[in-house]
Amino acid sequence: MKTMKTVAAAVILVSAAAGLFLFGGFEFAAKPAGETALSEALTEEHQEYTCGMHPFIITKEPGNCPICQMALTPVKSTIAAGVQGERKIKYWVAAGDPSFIRDQPGKSPQGEDLVPVYEDESVIGQLINIDPVTRQNMGVRSEKVVTRDLSRTIRTVGVVGYEEPKQYSVNSKIEGWIEKLLVNETGGFVKKGQPLLEIYSPQLVAAQEEFLLALRNRASLSGSGVSVISAGAARLVDSSRKRLKYWDISDRQIAELERKQEATKTLVLHAPYDGIVTLKNVSEGVFVKAGMELFRLADISKVWVYADIYEYELPWVKVGQAVRVQLPYRGREFAGRISTIYPYVDQKTRTVKARIDLDNPDFELKPDMYVNVRISSESVRNVLSIPIEAVLNSGEQKTVFVERGHGKFEPRLVKTGLQDENGYLEVVQGLLADEMVVTSAQFMLDSESTLRTAIQKMLEPKKSGFSGQSEKDKVDDLFTDDKKNDEIESLFN
Repeated sequence: MKTMKTVAAAVILVSAAAGLFLFGGFEFAAKPAGETALSEALTEEHQEYTCGMHPFIITKEPGNCPICQMALTPVKSTIAAGVQGERKIKYWVAAGDPSFIRDQPGKSPQGEDLVPVYEDESVIGQLINIDPVTRQNMGVRSEKVVTRDLSRTIRTVGVVGYEEPKQYSVNSKIEGWIEKLLVNETGGFVKKGQPLLEIYSPQLVAAQEEFLLALRNRASLSGSGVSVISAGAARLVDSSRKRLKYWDISDRQIAELERKQEATKTLVLHAPYDGIVTLKNVSEGVFVKAGMELFRLADISKVWVYADIYEYELPWVKVGQAVRVQLPYRGREFAGRISTIYPYVDQKTRTVKARIDLDNPDFELKPDMYVNVRISSESVRNVLSIPIEAVLNSGEQKTVFVERGHGKFEPRLVKTGLQDENGYLEVVQGLLADEMVVTSAQFMLDSESTLRTAIQKMLEPKKSGFSGQSEKDKVDDLFTDDKKNDEIESLFN
């Protein structure tokens, strides 16, 4: 089992070394003196030697690698100087949030003092040095972090719907038989007051007869001279009239009944509003019960358009914004504004509905029609921003690489906000104005920084250190120490 661990560790280290020297111009950035075994070795002399396949082998004299017997190669001296003179502070950072940085000392959102980060340090990962030739070969490009105005035009699809308050249900308050349908098809347009059907109801006939009888009774008793009797007859007429009104018999129909003094067999139901017939639920001769829906009408002189807004687009959408709605034919456009943003997400489409109210005088917008919607958002001004391609998004965190100058690159955690239509992201935390961020080849930098961090951890000595040991003893300790082997394996699992 120990042998297997040793072999595994060797394989891992060989693979790591291959990645480290894929671009020969990569170097460790200078770290504070005494921080790691590697930095200690490099600060003592101006020239050290290492193995291309086993970079943790560092000697002061040329020779062969004690593991693979390959000739050792010189380590570049640009990192051997260590830290000399007074260290300069680059920025301040919150101890509990690496993305919260400031260019001046202060307090974190948790009320803690900000911690200084020096020019030779990195909060996460390792600083990387790249010589100009390697940078050119890799195609590393950078762009300055600046404030700019962000804007976005959202293009989406919408569905035309009815204006909900202008949908009407026509029903009967009495039961009976449909004698005649005067509107016998869906899709037709009806005007307010237009006859829809005739219904025969024995109840209605009886109610009319009661009303006529009350009228005759009032007329015969009006000259009796007894006020109580006359008042009672008048109340009976009023009661009979109200009963007819409760059944949706209009004042005009009641007046006609009073004039003719003859009950009609059928009652005519009229359209309560202008609109088109969207539902016809009866046929001639059918018996209907009180409350049954007979017709459904809708006024489409105004319509609602429901536009789909994706979750990431929501920050750009506000009530009252101007909208252009285009028909799928003829290129006809309608101008409107967002009246409502619904407070829930559609589970199937993962979108939020935004409602647009539109005038539709010529009925060109037809319910259930698909339309193209263009929403022009207002610009968000003076926002610190970077190109979207500068961000490495792992799903759990977002990382950018900041160019420090003199070939140094620092990994930095950032928090982002709005994304505009020109490919720029709002920077909420993690960067300062005028810093330079890498916009290409950052994947290689990220791999190198991660790998260097892993190797750095492997090379950290125990409290007793490697001092006084020969290079062969160091190698033997590394591959025979079970605990160290377990640590190596855990770094790459």
